[in-house]
Amino acid sequence: MNGDWQDLLAALEALRARVLHESEARMVVLEGQDPTLRLHPGVRNMLHYLALRRVDLRPLQEALAGQGLSSLGRSESHVLDTLDHIIALLSAALGRPEPEAGAQTILRPDEGIQLLARNTERLLGPARAHRSTRIMVTLPGERADDPAFFQSLLAAGMDVARINCARDAPEQWRAMVKNLHQAVQEQGGSCRILADLAGHKIRTGPLPMEPGVVHLRPRRDRLGRVQAPALLRAIASTQPPAVLPAGVLCVLLPTAGSPAPKAAEELLCVDARGKERVLVVEAVEMGVLTLHCMQGTYLVNGNTWRSRRRRHCQGVITGIPETPVQMVLAVGDALLLSRDPGQGRVAVADQPARVACTIPALVERLPLGQAVWVDDGKMAAVVEAQGPEGALLRITHAKAGGARLLPDRGLNFPGLPLNLPSLSDKDLADLDVIIPLVDMVGFSFVESGAHMATLLEALQQRQASHLGIIAKVETAQAFHRLPEILLAALGREPLGVMVARGDLAVEVGPERLTEVQEEILWLAEAAHLPVIWATQVLETLTRKGSISRPELTDAAMGVRAECVMLNKGPFVVEAVRTLDDILTRMQDHQRKKFTRLRALHWQDTGS
Repeated sequence: MNGDWQDLLAALEALRARVLHESEARMVVLEGQDPTLRLHPGVRNMLHYLALRRVDLRPLQEALAGQGLSSLGRSESHVLDTLDHIIALLSAALGRPEPEAGAQTILRPDEGIQLLARNTERLLGPARAHRSTRIMVTLPGERADDPAFFQSLLAAGMDVARINCARDAPEQWRAMVKNLHQAVQEQGGSCRILADLAGHKIRTGPLPMEPGVVHLRPRRDRLGRVQAPALLRAIASTQPPAVLPAGVLCVLLPTAGSPAPKAAEELLCVDARGKERVLVVEAVEMGVLTLHCMQGTYLVNGNTWRSRRRRHCQGVITGIPETPVQMVLAVGDALLLSRDPGQGRVAVADQPARVACTIPALVERLPLGQAVWVDDGKMAAVVEAQGPEGALLRITHAKAGGARLLPDRGLNFPGLPLNLPSLSDKDLADLDVIIPLVDMVGFSFVESGAHMATLLEALQQRQASHLGIIAKVETAQAFHRLPEILLAALGREPLGVMVARGDLAVEVGPERLTEVQEEILWLAEAAHLPVIWATQVLETLTRKGSISRPELTDAAMGVRAECVMLNKGPFVVEAVRTLDDILTRMQDHQRKKFTRLRALHWQDTGS
């Protein structure tokens, strides 16, 4: 036994010496850029962690576990302290004097936890009394002028609001902030605001538009019998709004002098196929009508309706927005990624489907064989040829029956150096708008320390160095250079990391995503920085109102981050309530990688 412990002690002492040597070499380089970095505990500990993880620790981990000793598996926030404690234990067991403390300042575990908590509160605001993990919600532009919506989000548990600068316009951003501040003032508490810069998001271009259709489908059993009617939410108004409220699909426009429909009224409607259908008004609340229909119905603008009881109550359906033309691509289909920024087209005769790229200069740089992923991986293709019009792609991955290609969907080119400026002209213009409105800036597509330095300079020029910064890890390049990115801002601004799992999964491959997001969590903890767990959390619930069991498990894992982000959707308030409950329950069981072993309560089965 003594021989085993002597070997372990020698291995640990050699490992500690290596960690100090390598971290000091890096610190000397960093001090040449900024002498104050040595004083920052997050910088020191992250350098220790980087040096530690350059070693394959698996044999040492197994040897420590075999002797019943503490492993290195939870050392992220206090690397040297963990090493020193195990070395001291082994020295005592072998009857050797306790090693002398060096000049190196050592963080204790409680200090590492406190630093992370302090940095999290500085960036994301105070935690709620019942829950330490914050909830961030992406604000939908169509609800910008809806004060009740912001009240509901705060009451459900939103702690941070996110404005996506790739969407909507400054007028809507200002309205969001105004209504949010009003809601916070009325309810109390706090809510930080993040503005995500759009960055050089490479997207599909516009497609031709066609008239929108609302398809009402009752739920039927396997014999075709109606089990539940189809529901339709509409507003009856002589002055339709420019944007329909969330969940409202159309406007019942009364003819001149006609009254609006009432509750329990039956409306006879001629649909797009010329078939007469009956729409029954179930309720009228705040000007919004809920109607049900027992038959399949296709509604388009211009369809007529009239009351069965009141002869003069009649009108037309309007307000159904146009939709992009249907472009469905299956495996083996061709798609021309055009250099022309104009509208795309569906496939015709011997001409393949075509769509533009929002950064046309990238198209000609695509080499043959380059992988292209569309819409967060919903469709994949490979570059088959280059021509005068653009790059010809061949679809290699799509769901059975084909995937629909839509405008303004993300394009990813894994492994291709993009060499784009760190901030676009739009980003710089958006900074001028958002700086007075928000508490944090989300840096999209940051890929290097030089990129981060550019943002810091842009903020300084605008007297906005007080704003927090969220480094969004969206590309393989950002992941591989994350230490460099963090060191460029660590100690200067309130700083955090976002794991943007949608783009990241496409870039590194879905099989590697779990591994990559774990490594990001570990590195951020070593730097005592908060992490935002983002993209597709409770997505089915947020968008469709139903809960997917795998998504519940995924949301529960988010308790290891300091903040979990929900995207916008018709049921986002319900999703916030659900996430609040999940995170509150899970925090009693888990903190980072540390299993807390709360008492369990099973029914006593007797003996």
